[in-house]
Amino acid sequence: MDLTPTEEMRMLRESAERFVRDQYNPDARRKRAEAGEGFSPATWKEFADLGWLAVPFPEEFGGLGGGAVETGILMEAFGQGLVDSPYLATVVLGGGAVLAAGSQEQKAELLPKVAAGELRLAFAHSERQARNDLQDVATRAARDGDGWVIDGAKTAVLDAAGADIIIVSARISGGQKDAAGIGLFLVPRDAAGLTLRNDLRLGGGSVSQLTLSGVRVGAGALLGGSDNALPAIEKTCDAGAAALCAEAVGMMQTLVETTAAYIKTREQFGRPLAANQALRHRMSDMAVALEEARSLALRAALFIEDEPAARGRAVAGAKAKIGRGARFVAEQAVQLHGGMGVTEELEIGSFLKRVVFFDAMFGGPDVQLRRHAALSAASRAA
Repeated sequence: MDLTPTEEMRMLRESAERFVRDQYNPDARRKRAEAGEGFSPATWKEFADLGWLAVPFPEEFGGLGGGAVETGILMEAFGQGLVDSPYLATVVLGGGAVLAAGSQEQKAELLPKVAAGELRLAFAHSERQARNDLQDVATRAARDGDGWVIDGAKTAVLDAAGADIIIVSARISGGQKDAAGIGLFLVPRDAAGLTLRNDLRLGGGSVSQLTLSGVRVGAGALLGGSDNALPAIEKTCDAGAAALCAEAVGMMQTLVETTAAYIKTREQFGRPLAANQALRHRMSDMAVALEEARSLALRAALFIEDEPAARGRAVAGAKAKIGRGARFVAEQAVQLHGGMGVTEELEIGSFLKRVVFFDAMFGGPDVQLRRHAALSAASRAA
């Protein structure tokens, strides 16, 4: 397999990293934080003008025909600057769900608007009792004339507060943990009966807790008209986890570079900290963890379009290994900066917070290792 980046990939990486250096360097992030500014509509419009919102979608739906590797390039750059955009929620999760489960008409209606920056989406699947079991869906959708009535609750929905449409999973038939009978519904954020409780998430951005009480939607709100959306949900979550792995690589890179520069300039007893061999060994361990994470994130992206078991093993392995590696790098960075590592003057603590969020989203290392083991056992049995 030739893993050499194409010219288009190199150009995408250069443009994304240049944007992050200009717009999300430490001084710019500090000014945003002091002013209390979040992600702005103007920046989202710039994302659209640069073509980033169209990257993973087919050309027939206004996209650029890219895939998970190109998405990973963008997410890695975003991680380097702690960009708190709704890119993951709208493009990777929301757009990915429409692409995986929607009908041709729904794709043609929604995806060009997402690519143009005219429509923001959110993906609401997780429920409090599910504990990372994607089949555990208690939210219900019942027929009501030509439409549907949805009742239930969703938790930890990324960037739902700024979304125009929230894609909600709901059980149409069967038991709470049956694989069949799950549909994905397009629910306007301002729909009657839909309540959002918004909270800030670690490292920037927002999450929402959703309550749906008698929310009515039309017949066309069911993606693909199907009650067999679980495969699409699994693929969407894997794509989201792979994108987060790439973002974690970007965060790890910044932490390694920042810490290396610090110990070279910070002096103690008349010598730079980098003169201490033990500290150089710790920096070497951080650099090794970064390169391992980079390889695993690329592997996860390359397997997104593979068959479900192979895709699941690749993503689970990457998420588990990168989760532990990212936590190690972030904690080492805090320690090597000493007391300064936990002050607001430096951003090391902000990166650590984002790493904690990454670790928990879609399940931490223990969850992913159990998933990897189960998929491997099933593959051997087959």
